[in-house]
Formats: sequence, C-alpha cells, structure tokens
Amino acid sequence: MNSFKYGEDYLSSSIALSIAKSECQGILTDETTAKINQSAQYVQEIVDAGKVVYGINTGFGPLCTTLISPQDTKKLQENILKSHAVGMGEPIDKELSKLMMILKVHALAKGFSGVQLSTIERIIWHIQNDVVPVVPKQGSVGASGDLAPLSHLFLPLIGLGKVWKDGKAVDTAQVLSDHNLEPIHLGAKEGLALINGTQFMAAHGVKAVVEMNRLMNNADLIATLMIEGLNGSIKPFFSELHQLRPYKGNTFVASTVYNLLKGSEILESHKNCSRVQDPYSLRCIPQVHGASRNAWLHFRDIIETEINSVTDNPIIINSELTISGGSFHGQPIALPLDYATLAVSELGNISDRRVYLSLEGETNGVPKLLMKATGLNSGFMILQYSTAAIASENKGLCFPASADSIPTSLGQEDHVSMGSISGRKLLQVLDNVDKILSIELLCAAQAKDFHNPMQSTPVIEAIHQHIRTKIPHIEEDQPMQDILDNALALIKSGELIQVAKEAAAKNALPYFGEGVEHFENY
Repeated sequence: MNSFKYGEDYLSSSIALSIAKSECQGILTDETTAKINQSAQYVQEIVDAGKVVYGINTGFGPLCTTLISPQDTKKLQENILKSHAVGMGEPIDKELSKLMMILKVHALAKGFSGVQLSTIERIIWHIQNDVVPVVPKQGSVGASGDLAPLSHLFLPLIGLGKVWKDGKAVDTAQVLSDHNLEPIHLGAKEGLALINGTQFMAAHGVKAVVEMNRLMNNADLIATLMIEGLNGSIKPFFSELHQLRPYKGNTFVASTVYNLLKGSEILESHKNCSRVQDPYSLRCIPQVHGASRNAWLHFRDIIETEINSVTDNPIIINSELTISGGSFHGQPIALPLDYATLAVSELGNISDRRVYLSLEGETNGVPKLLMKATGLNSGFMILQYSTAAIASENKGLCFPASADSIPTSLGQEDHVSMGSISGRKLLQVLDNVDKILSIELLCAAQAKDFHNPMQSTPVIEAIHQHIRTKIPHIEEDQPMQDILDNALALIKSGELIQVAKEAAAKNALPYFGEGVEHFENY
C-alpha cells in the first residue's frame, strides 16, 4: 500500500480520498513527530509561565477576556467540545467525516497547533480502523472554521458522541470498550485546535474536486456521442479556432471532442449537407464545458492550498510568539465553492438543451421524440421534463451562500463565510447534474442507433456498445426507472471514461486533448 507522510507531503484531493478509501495509508515520520512534540512543549511552557494566551488560559469567543486557572485549563478544552457540538440535521456521508479527520491530522502535524502526539495518534487510529464519527450537516457558519461539525467529529476522542458501526450510529463509549481503549484527556489548547479550522468545508471541496473532474469527463464524452447522433459538425472543434481564444479548458474540450470524432463514417456522411451551423448546445460545447473546466482549475488550486495549510487559532510559532489571527475564516474557499456550483450547474443546463434538441426530429433519419412509432407512444418526451426540472432546481441552488453573513458569538465573529452551506450545495448540484447527464446518455445512444449500419470512431463505438450492454434500444413506451438507474450508475462509476481510455489505447488513437496535464490524475 502506498503511504502518505502527514505534515510533510503535499496533499492532493485525490490522495486525500485514497486515504479515506483505505487505498493509501497516512503515517507520521520521526521528523514530523518531533515538530508535534515541540509545539506541544511550547504550549506547556506558556501555561507554566502563566502567560495570557487566547484559548490556552482564556475563555473562547466573547469570553476571551475571562482568565482560566492553570488547574482548569484541561477541563476548559473538554468543555469546548461539549458546548460546541450543537449541529443539527441528517449526518454527512461517512466518507466526508473521514476526510475531515484526514485533513485535520495533516494540518495539526505541521507543528503549529500545540496538540499532543497522543491526540493525533488517536485520530489516526480512528481513520485506520474505520471508526468514523457521526457529524450533522447543519450548524457551521464557516467563521471560526467549522466549530459545530468539528466538535461532533472529535467528541469521540473524549468518549462522547456517536460513531458509525455496521451502518448505524452507536455510542462511542461502547465502541471504545470493544477495542479496549480509554477516552483520551485533552491538554491545554487541544480542544480549540481540534475545532478551529475549515475541515468541514474543505472536505466537501475535496470530494467535489474529484467528482467534478469525473463529471466533466462524462459530459465531454456524452456530448460527443450526441454530436454523432444529431449529425453535428466537427468544425467548431478545430484547433485553428481555439488558438485564437486559448483558454485551457476550451482548448482541452475542443481537442478532446475532435480526437473522438476524427475519422467517423457518420460524420463523413453529412459533410456536405446544407446546414450552415449547429445550435449552441452543440457548437459551443468547448466554450461552455471549457468555462466549467477553467473554473475547476481555480477551484482545485484553492482547495489544495487550503488542505495543505494550518487553519486553527491561535498559531504557536514558539513559546514567545503566539498569533491570534483569522486563518480559520472560510471566505477563501467559500467563494470558489459557490463559483464551482455555478460551473457544475451550467454543464447540466447545456446538457438539458441537447436532450431537448435530440427530441425535435430535425436530424435526417432520427425520428421525433427518438422513437418511430409515436402517437401511440410518447417516446422520450417526458425524459426532458426530468432534465428541465433538475436543471431548474440547480438554478435555485446556485444562489451564493457566501453572499450572506450573519454575526455570531455576540459580535466577536461579525463576518462569517457560510462556506459550509456552499460546500453542501455543491455536492447536491453535482449529484443532480449526474442525473441530467444520465438522461442525455440515453437520448444520445438512442439517436446514434438510427444511423446504423454507419459507424463512428472506435472510441465512440466502444462506449456505445458498452451502454448497450446495460441499456437496450427502446422501440415502445415502457417503465423507465430501472433504465434510468442503470444510466446513472454508468455515469457515477466512471465506466464510460475507462472504456474510452481502453478503446483509444487498443486502437492507438488519441483521446484526451491538448492540455491534458491540467486535468489528469483526478
């Protein structure tokens, strides 16, 4: 198994997810351990010297001027976990909770948080043994980081809260007992270090970086299949056009679609047709899909800067210098999370337009509503109702959560990011666009069937054949739920992308286009 060195190596979104899936193991090196111990020693020296430092021997938030006696500093740290664990709503996915722990360990292991080695080792035990805390969705305003969800995440360290076991939320105390473990005792500063930080927002961002890349690859592939089904032109994907407006995302999409279409028998069959240009949903695929990819590049860079940063407070430089700042504030990632939500939603909007276009019956040989015997049969008509409904739902979810701010903590936290809501909405929109693309997949595959026996390129033929192993050509109305479920599974699994890669390699053909280095390995 590959290993990742917490606190030392560069953590990418894909590596974080591989640790969460137990495909890679996070470890602490001797060098990192020494940094952790030194930082904890600085905190102890501050306590022993009686220096007044926020969160070590003072209360929290508006209670920052309330001094805490040396004998109560440890009790203070446990109380903060108890008092701040006030999240509401359904739990987040177990994988997101696990990601939160991974991101927190990486930040604490950098040695600026004053946390004891034993505390970090216990969190790693939770990760490696899949003893994952139950964390409610609601309650963070993304100000002092994600206080409420992080409090729920780390209550199990002191034997409280709940963890997942066999798919059910159970009391932590019972699970610790089953493993012959005792709750740990937090030292000075530790409770605050655990719950300050952006790990709830950032975990959603990590998941979204990887999922959005898969979604974009699916969108390009399915759109290309639709171009073939609707006799679209290859000319809008010529490099000569995109060299004149060379956005990374645009040129990548254009050259990828060109690679997938070049040499198609279907394409050649209508090369000299009278249609001058295609509707925007076909012709502007590089511009629209490309803009979403440009947004993804920015989004990925921001999220990965965040997950390789220290975001708690105060920061312990040494026993003489502690800095109470605002690195826990979620604004730097709240804005990109909202931007990414819009970028994903637009992929759904243009996909819905292509679904609508496929039903119009304006392509030679492709019947209206994608079925020959309409009248008695409604064909694919109502599938577009679903894409329209989901695309419209996404538009409501695109309102930026980061545009809002509600003061908290008696005015101490008088500007908050609401980035936790941004992250939750982004994952919801990603799931919705997967559904829209699954319907476009059905329509594109059905449209291509009507061009038989003409063939497309080896890659497009391979993905079409793979679709047909899971989803039949439809000749009359029938219940669609199982078919829709199968199409969605194809989208979410990434199978089509893998089939395309294998077909391209087998036939010594290019698949991904210019600038693939910006988008691969995710």
